[in-house]
Amino acid sequence: MTTPVVLDNIAHHDLRLIERYGADLGDNTNQMPVFPGEFADIQREYPILFRPTPSGGFQPIALLGLNENLYLSGDQWQAHYIPALRQRGPLMIGLDDQQTPATYIDPSHPLISRTEGAPLFLPHGGNGPALERATRALRLIQQGTERLPEMFAAFDAAALLAPVNVELQLNDGSQFKLPELFTISQEGLTQLSGAQLAELNAAGFLALAFHVVSSVNNLQTIINLKNRRLAGA
Repeated sequence: MTTPVVLDNIAHHDLRLIERYGADLGDNTNQMPVFPGEFADIQREYPILFRPTPSGGFQPIALLGLNENLYLSGDQWQAHYIPALRQRGPLMIGLDDQQTPATYIDPSHPLISRTEGAPLFLPHGGNGPALERATRALRLIQQGTERLPEMFAAFDAAALLAPVNVELQLNDGSQFKLPELFTISQEGLTQLSGAQLAELNAAGFLALAFHVVSSVNNLQTIINLKNRRLAGA
């Protein structure tokens, strides 16, 4: 990986963003960090779980598989919604020489090419559709990252965070265990007082908690996808 540089429509006029998916592009991972602004989309297709971080906090993740990305088939990602972290591709936020937030790019990123994919910039220098999509995803990640500490503090104060043992049984008799994960306690949600519900709702966190709870149903999707793969279907 080279040092990221500020994205520039002159210096990077010929760069293209590869829009296919594949193991060679780093997509064969069993989980991916996700952010509050995409919970509504994520919960329709993936389980949302919380992974402890070294700093003592939590990072929401979308579970994509057991030891691989079960939504990945060849060069296709078979889901209606792709997590924002994947959508943002090689883009990141940093400070420029004037200490002003700026969009950076890693020109050596595997998703960047000069011969394949969609151009980042239009011929006259404006942003191309691929860059616009990646920029929106990057903005969602930045805003979500800023909200995470407040969200988890609110969940903790309401006693909603609960450890969960994810143990999945497959048709061939094999079992998978995913340790050290957390979720939202359904029992805790039912025991919230009116004041707690109002406070979480006003902060925009109540709906997020329900998204996490409803996403647990997608563990069955993970099991079904894995069973089909084991069966060679």
